[in-house]
Amino acid sequence: MGKHNFDIESYCRITNDKVVVNNELLMQKGESGDWLADIYHHIGMQYPKFFKMDHLCKVGTLAAELVLKDKTFDRETVKADWAVILMNSASSLDDDRQYQETIRDRENYYPSPSIFVYTLANIVTGEIAIRHKIGGESSFYVFEHFDGARMDELVARAFDDNPELNTLLCGWVDYDTDGCDVLLCSFIRKESKESSENIAEYLNQLYKNQ
Repeated sequence: MGKHNFDIESYCRITNDKVVVNNELLMQKGESGDWLADIYHHIGMQYPKFFKMDHLCKVGTLAAELVLKDKTFDRETVKADWAVILMNSASSLDDDRQYQETIRDRENYYPSPSIFVYTLANIVTGEIAIRHKIGGESSFYVFEHFDGARMDELVARAFDDNPELNTLLCGWVDYDTDGCDVLLCSFIRKESKESSENIAEYLNQLYKNQ
């Protein structure tokens, strides 16, 4: 796309072995068997609910925490001018497989409510909205692969369709089996479309190179 009325304020990239925030390597995976818990403790997060979440919600919550860590905002009031739009390729498949195991055997049938509650991909957008009191749009899309141009288009449409929108958390939040693949950005509205920066290309670079 061409000129934009929004900028990327900050971003977070989380993969299976490292966390990068705004071009800085925050941490690399150690010997522990729980990578997401390691990130949680490393950033000093205090949110006990985290440990009850599924993997997708955990990694999305961590990414949002890191993207917003240096942003000044009212953390106690619901923000109608903020929104969350996420996407991935696996939907909630990681949880779907686990839930299937609880109902597969008729002789040992034990459907798990604690897993079932996460068998919708958009639960992660709700968790982020609750944590940061985001009162605007909350959407989740499933695509075959990451595409910076598609993400750029979704962000542009969100800002164009809602003149009141000022901050948008948007990105790729994927977790399937042992695969962790996240690029989450905080986009903010700007007054004009003077810049011709190719945001789609920049997003693709962030995704591929870090």
